[in-house]
Amino acid sequence: MLFRSLLTAAGCATHNTVSDGDDSRLMLKGHDPVSYFTAGKPLPGRPDLKMDHEGVTYRFANEANLAQFRAAPDKFKPQYNGFCSNGMVYAIPLGGNHDTYKIIDGRLFMFGGAGSKRYFEMDQERNLKLAESYWKTEVQGSIPRIQSWKRLIFKVPHYKTNRELAAEWEARQGKK
Repeated sequence: MLFRSLLTAAGCATHNTVSDGDDSRLMLKGHDPVSYFTAGKPLPGRPDLKMDHEGVTYRFANEANLAQFRAAPDKFKPQYNGFCSNGMVYAIPLGGNHDTYKIIDGRLFMFGGAGSKRYFEMDQERNLKLAESYWKTEVQGSIPRIQSWKRLIFKVPHYKTNRELAAEWEARQGKK
């Protein structure tokens, strides 16, 4: 019974969401996904301007952004269901922050923090390929918490710790 309860609880988070008021599966901590593209930054969405897409809720700063999202949600939704793009390089779906992001080739990528974004950018082309591959072959459709545990125990061959990534970053910056 306990094992079944753990699996049920673990399966509830197919997207990186939070709960806020009536919205139990709120994306981007309530920030407007269209604003990343139109305003160049995340703007808080309004609780009265929202839309459900793929079982999660998105909020919008204004009617125009809601209309744009409604017309083409896949253009604006965050990649990897909002999980950290650098974590996806290692097949580990961990939280991405609404305020640490990058638009690459017209797609929104979230990161767990400034360090994760920096490390991803050290070899962006390679990391995009790895993240896309792991997302499609291993992570998408999985139970994120169980997938994270699996890959924290059974690491991918190219796995690097945060300490190793930080040392690589510093070396690239000419620091000791």
